[in-house]
Amino acid sequence: MSTIPRELRAATPAAAAPATRRGRAPGEGAVLGSMKLAWLALLLLGLLLPLAAMLLQATGLVTTARGGEHGLALVAHVLGDANFLPMVGRSLAVAATVAAIVVPLAFAFAYAMQRTRLPLRGVLRALAMLPLFAPSLLPGIALVYLFGNQGLFKDWVGGSIYGFWGIVAGEAFYTFPYALMPLLATLALADGRLYDAARAMGAGPWRTFRTVTLPGARYGLFGAFALVFTLVATDFGVPTVVGGSYQVLAVEAYKAVVGQQQFARGAVIGLLLLLPAVLAFGLERLVQRRQHAQMASRAQPYAPRANRLRDAAFLLLALLVAGWILLILATAVGASLVKLWPYNLELTLRNYDFDNMDGGGWLAYRNSLKLATLTAVFGTALIFTGAWLLEKTRAGRLAAWTHPLIRLCILLPMAVPGLVLGLGYVFFFNHPANPLHGLYGGMALLVLCTIMHCATTAHLTSVSALGQLDPVFEAVSASLKVGALRTFWRVTLPICLPTVLANARYLFVSAMTTVSAVIFLYSPDTVLASVAVLNMDDAGDIGPAAAMSTLILLTSIAATLLLSLLTHRLVRRTQAWRSAPRD
Repeated sequence: MSTIPRELRAATPAAAAPATRRGRAPGEGAVLGSMKLAWLALLLLGLLLPLAAMLLQATGLVTTARGGEHGLALVAHVLGDANFLPMVGRSLAVAATVAAIVVPLAFAFAYAMQRTRLPLRGVLRALAMLPLFAPSLLPGIALVYLFGNQGLFKDWVGGSIYGFWGIVAGEAFYTFPYALMPLLATLALADGRLYDAARAMGAGPWRTFRTVTLPGARYGLFGAFALVFTLVATDFGVPTVVGGSYQVLAVEAYKAVVGQQQFARGAVIGLLLLLPAVLAFGLERLVQRRQHAQMASRAQPYAPRANRLRDAAFLLLALLVAGWILLILATAVGASLVKLWPYNLELTLRNYDFDNMDGGGWLAYRNSLKLATLTAVFGTALIFTGAWLLEKTRAGRLAAWTHPLIRLCILLPMAVPGLVLGLGYVFFFNHPANPLHGLYGGMALLVLCTIMHCATTAHLTSVSALGQLDPVFEAVSASLKVGALRTFWRVTLPICLPTVLANARYLFVSAMTTVSAVIFLYSPDTVLASVAVLNMDDAGDIGPAAAMSTLILLTSIAATLLLSLLTHRLVRRTQAWRSAPRD
């Protein structure tokens, strides 16, 4: 009995006669063209038009404000403010400091995972990824409990945690896994022949590291630095909690729109926040073009040799990093379960009585679950189908201009901070002349914004999976006149099922934890859990804020485990042919 799945056997010559009788579905070319145009229209609506609206608002060509300065006069006023340039300097200083701390630390951790014989590797890697499941405000809240005015270790810091070093510590926790992921991928590839040659020539470990390992990882290091720098420069969650009087651009943009209703000023600052992100993205793309393949066709996998001293040193480093992450998370969870930190440590669930707290109550948590579920379902379907349309459908006159434009739009969110995208949504969808004005404040708009904000990563993941499929599937289907949509449903989708579920997992967690992209878009009926954390912290309810952060963390972890288990079971049932012995 053949082990090839039924979907793949349908595309073999044995099925030629039935397939020919069925023929291609009538009008399929028009259907595929309509799907491409619909995906392009959604990208234009969810990305390009909001960003264009923000640009017009910042330049004064379109304005929703009454009176006051607009356009270039406002830009000159903002730039000429005595506090503005120092605030820019503070933002850049924090971003550069965090990147200078996190990237080397993440590189050392990734090196320990990939280039040593470290025990407990899987456990340590899982612990390092835990900050991905928490909102960005959680580390700030935990730092207040640890080193704040009433913190457990307040005497250790020799001053106040509120300010520069508080922001640096919180952002380092928040951005560490984002730096670690590309570096893990970078160090996973190595040609063992280079290390054998270095050893044969008498090079020591340090010289081998400088001449072989580090040059091969320089592009990954630069990409991680650009990513961390951008995340810190545009994040306002941590600075809002522990920034104190140390004002940065992201917090100023938030206050200008939410606190002062100065939309034009918020647009100008948002446009300035876009500059470092675009610059970092552009430089990262430029450097990536110069990257050379690390694995040649005759490369041999690198297997690290045993070295007790090296492995012990890296194990100690990995344990310290994992311990720091666990300390932050355990502090937030513990603070949510005590009556009054640090005076009354009696256990209680009073902080979880959200309906009696400011911030949105349990409605906020239910809204976040709804947002995460809708984003995972619709976002996964849209993004994977859009990637398939680009990679696996025939080119034509329509594709000649739609494909490049779609690729441009889908890569744009990588260079656009969530705060900037959210500002664009305010100016575009909240404009009275926009016929879609009624969507503002509703769940549909929150779902659209979250999908667009996370689209690039999910798209690139889908493209990577689709690129691994042999083009012969589409070629045989076309020769047998089997429709492309049928091939997608019966062959492509089942084979790429693990990637589809991985995208769903990523989109769910992102929707649960995001703050910046949706902070301007909710209404009292659609307030979210991540926004409720910010509102409760502003109201002084730091215990309930820690409780809501804990709930987001546990929900994200539970959803990830559930989807991972579902992936494992579905893959075993639908893709047993991958590991089954052939006849």
